[in-house]
Amino acid sequence: MCKGLATLPATCMKSAKDIKHKIGFLLHKPEFPPDKEQIKEKTNIAKRVSPADVEKWKLSFNNLMNSEAGRTVFTTFLKAEFSQENMEFWKACEKYKMSAPKNMAGKAKQIYDQYVAADALNEVNLDSATREETRQNLSNAGPFCFDNAQQKIFTLMEKDSYRRFLYSKLIQDLSPLPTTTQLSALEKRGGMRGCSENGGA
Repeated sequence: MCKGLATLPATCMKSAKDIKHKIGFLLHKPEFPPDKEQIKEKTNIAKRVSPADVEKWKLSFNNLMNSEAGRTVFTTFLKAEFSQENMEFWKACEKYKMSAPKNMAGKAKQIYDQYVAADALNEVNLDSATREETRQNLSNAGPFCFDNAQQKIFTLMEKDSYRRFLYSKLIQDLSPLPTTTQLSALEKRGGMRGCSENGGA
């Protein structure tokens, strides 16, 4: 790496890598209409979701993440934004917490290598301090190994992708009711949200 690039903040380098990845994807993406699998996925989602569910998701990100159907719909949105690795990492952390203690060290290393390590295949956007803290936690992997990193990604999704999700075509298609609660919910919501305490709806 040239000396000039080496002096850039890690966030700038991450943004540059994301842009490069997205441009490369778009250059190689065939211009075809949605395939049968995509249509089937949206149809299945619509069948599982009620207007009441959607209105509840609009009230808070916690409501969305505490719902299995909500996470499924949100993941569909994240795929369109090329950021589904955030949800995949969050779910991997939730599953990791339920692992048997004897299996935690191996699973923690897998999660770190796939999502946390610099230049990981599905690298999530973490600051260098959190990344290093998580790396050190691997030496004594326990249920809380990824707590800080998971919270950072949770907050990132809440403050960034979730706000766009609320006004996306996807959520509009699922919600025949007027969007009356979005702005008030956004104004009232503040502070950091904790991770889900359960993985079910």
